[in-house]
Amino acid sequence: MEQILESTFWTELFKNGQNWLINELPGLLIALVLFFLAFKIVGFSLKKLKRTLLNRADKNDKVDTVEAGKRIHTLTSIIHGLIKIILWIIFIMIILQKFGINIAPILAGAGIIGLAVGFGAQELVRDFISGFFIILENHIRSGDVAIINGTGGLVEKIELRTTTLRDFSGVVHIFQNGKISNISNMTKDWSAMVFDIGVAYKENPQVVMDLMKQVGDELQNDPEFNDKIIEPMEIFGLDKFADSAIIIKARLKTKPIQQWAVGREYRKRLKYAFDQHNIEIPFPHTTVYWGDKINPLKLDVNNQILDKLK
Repeated sequence: MEQILESTFWTELFKNGQNWLINELPGLLIALVLFFLAFKIVGFSLKKLKRTLLNRADKNDKVDTVEAGKRIHTLTSIIHGLIKIILWIIFIMIILQKFGINIAPILAGAGIIGLAVGFGAQELVRDFISGFFIILENHIRSGDVAIINGTGGLVEKIELRTTTLRDFSGVVHIFQNGKISNISNMTKDWSAMVFDIGVAYKENPQVVMDLMKQVGDELQNDPEFNDKIIEPMEIFGLDKFADSAIIIKARLKTKPIQQWAVGREYRKRLKYAFDQHNIEIPFPHTTVYWGDKINPLKLDVNNQILDKLK
C-alpha cells in the first residue's frame, strides 16, 4: 500500500505504460488490421471460388446446377467456419504475446487438457468424424429434403458437429452427427411422385391408364411445368385390388424438390379429366353376405317409408 502512494511507483508505471504504447501497441494494431483484412480476403476468396465452381457446373451439361450448388454451398460454409476458428486462435495468441504472456506453457497445458478432454469427449469427436464423412461422401447437402432418424424436413445447415433440419410445420430439429443412424435423401439428383389412383371396379383399366398418360403428357408439355419434369409419365399398370377400387400405379420423375408441386397439379388435372369422362372414384362400401346359398342382403326402401321418415 505504501508503494502505491509513493510517486516513484506511478512514475515507473507511467514509464512502462509509455514504453508498451510505443513498442507493443503498433504491433497489436497492425495485427488487428491484418486480422480484419484476413477475414475479408477469406470471405471474398470463398465467394469467388463458389461463383467459379457454379459457373463450371452450369457450363457442364452433365451436371445438375441445382445439385452442384447445394454441395458447393455446404462445402464452402464448412471451409469458412474452419478458417474463422484458425484465425481467431492465431489472433488470441498474438494478443497474449503482446501483453507479455508466455504462450508456451499455455500451449503445453492446452495439449494436456486436450488429451484429457479427448478421452472424456469421445461423443464430440464421433460427431465431428461423422459430420466430416457425411460432407465428404455427399449424403445430404444444405437445401435437400431428407428424412433423418425418422424426421423429415428441409436441411437448413450441415456443420461438422450437428445437422439442422426444419420440418413442414416450421419446427427446427438439430441432430448430433454421431447419432444419425439413418438418412433418406428425397431430393438427390432427381425426385419422383408416385401415384396410386383408385377407380371403380366397373371402369376399364386400359381406358383409365390411357387417360392418366394423356394428362401426364399434357402436364409435361405445359410451359409452366416443362422444366420441372424430366421424363414422361410412367404407367406401371393395375397394381392392386382394394376393397372398393382397383389401384393403378404411376410415377412422374421431376427435378429435386419439385415432385410435390407437380404431384398436386397432376391430381387436380386428373380429377377434371375423370369428371369429363364419367370415370368413378368410388367411396368405400360394404356388401352384407349371409352365406354361399343366400343372395347378398338387399334393402328395398319404398317411397311411403321415406315419406314417413320425413
